[in-house]
Amino acid sequence: MPEEHDLYPQARACLSVCDVDTKLSLTRATAERWRQGDFILAESGVVAVDEPGRPDKPELVERQGLAKRGMQNIKARAALIHALCHIEFNAINLAWDAVYRFRELPSRYYADWIQVADEEAYHFTLLRDYLKTLGYDYGDFTAHGGLWKMALETAHDPLVRMALVPRVLEARGLDVTPGIMARFRKAGYQEVVDILEIIQRDEVGHVEIGSRWFVYLCEQRGLNSEVKFCELLEEYMKAYKKGPIDRDARRRAGFSEQELDYLDGTG
Repeated sequence: MPEEHDLYPQARACLSVCDVDTKLSLTRATAERWRQGDFILAESGVVAVDEPGRPDKPELVERQGLAKRGMQNIKARAALIHALCHIEFNAINLAWDAVYRFRELPSRYYADWIQVADEEAYHFTLLRDYLKTLGYDYGDFTAHGGLWKMALETAHDPLVRMALVPRVLEARGLDVTPGIMARFRKAGYQEVVDILEIIQRDEVGHVEIGSRWFVYLCEQRGLNSEVKFCELLEEYMKAYKKGPIDRDARRRAGFSEQELDYLDGTG
């Protein structure tokens, strides 16, 4: 089978390309080819990807170097939208990394994460298009550089990746997005609310995919998934702050009541 029909090199290409528009178009095309049955899961080696493809801008900084975000003026609102764009851009790379890095899993696993990459690209496009109406584009503000760190820390094991990236980092969006939507709704920016409603709906599904494969991998190894999740959080994210969460959204995303109690500090 020629390499162009091997999914893994194509996933690596999607992950590694730096130009934003090329990454988006290649992601959409690859997802469509997968849906059409144009790829196989060939036996090919994994070449470590320490840094994903990204453009020269935005400049990556620590949190204290980020632009002020809020509703007080157009620039602050644009900075907030830009931050959301950056999250979605990183989510594209994280999804492709989940496809490329982890092998010998069921075909459904790859289908799920290709779908996630495709939907994250759509989310990014929605937010970027709105950002352009404000006179800005992705890369015009600084961005936080720590989002890829957890990908590297979980690169050795898909079980750990599923526990900590979709179920912790991405799931945090389920808790905070309703509040962001409320701020935009109160300020009269319904177009942004409509975009965030789409993102929130899809992100529940993305986190559920992470939950489902985490449980699957735990079952394959004879592990209690609820216990293992808490253990991994304690091991890798000691600074994780327990507190209020959107329990309903997280239930729909595959969290158990025991896990929810642990996360909000009541268990």
